[in-house]
Amino acid sequence: MFSFFKKKKIVAHLKLSGVIGNAGKFKQGIDFAGQEETIKKAFSLKKAKCVAITINSPGGSPVQSHLIYSLIRQQARKNKKHVIVFAEDVAASGGYLIACAGDEIYANSSSIIGSIGVIYSSFGFTELIKKIGVERRVHTAGKNKSTLDPFLEEKNEDIERLKNIQLDLHKDFINVVEKSRGTKLQKSDIELFSGEFWSGSKSKTLGLIDGIGNAHEVLKEKYGDDVIIKKFEKTKGWLSQKLSSSNHIDQFANILDERSIWQRYGF
Repeated sequence: MFSFFKKKKIVAHLKLSGVIGNAGKFKQGIDFAGQEETIKKAFSLKKAKCVAITINSPGGSPVQSHLIYSLIRQQARKNKKHVIVFAEDVAASGGYLIACAGDEIYANSSSIIGSIGVIYSSFGFTELIKKIGVERRVHTAGKNKSTLDPFLEEKNEDIERLKNIQLDLHKDFINVVEKSRGTKLQKSDIELFSGEFWSGSKSKTLGLIDGIGNAHEVLKEKYGDDVIIKKFEKTKGWLSQKLSSSNHIDQFANILDERSIWQRYGF
């Protein structure tokens, strides 16, 4: 007879989807500036039992990934909130780094998880410009200013310098994973930090995630069938919508750029 007065449990839920960093002229990817306000609003919901974060990202900028991860952990401590992360299709590279902000991580059995590494890719056009008779002229103040210029021959010292930077970034990534997952990581013959990625099922075995399940079923299991899930989403400005819908050439270029990142994981 008192069920009417029973307090319903509330969970704040936000979704991070897309490439991390700048995704194009008028299309914003997942970045700190764009998500800061929404994340803070989700964590400021006082009655919330926890904050659930659904992530679907193949990665992108290591800096933006780390900034968002740090913001989530800072807000969790400040507001004393438990954080549960749910991976959808992909939580790889920077997407997995952000997922490590969760006290618990869940995924679908077919999700792609991992890719704990750092990548740099480019093209070399030196033979092409020779073939078509183009002369490359570069003048710099600072002998290393033209490092990795795609129209110049690669230098061993430039490659070595890049490798050292990548090792530093990789070490930071590993530190985040080890801090987040701790003793949950399973020792095995598989090198967890090689840049390899796995299915959700295998990731659970490796300790990269805690369980298999989606936000709807896990939150109901934890907080009851009558749990109220309050969604927090970043709103898209009118000008941004207008420009992105009217510039089809930019849209097409952006799609190709994003697809190249997603396709690494089969999507």
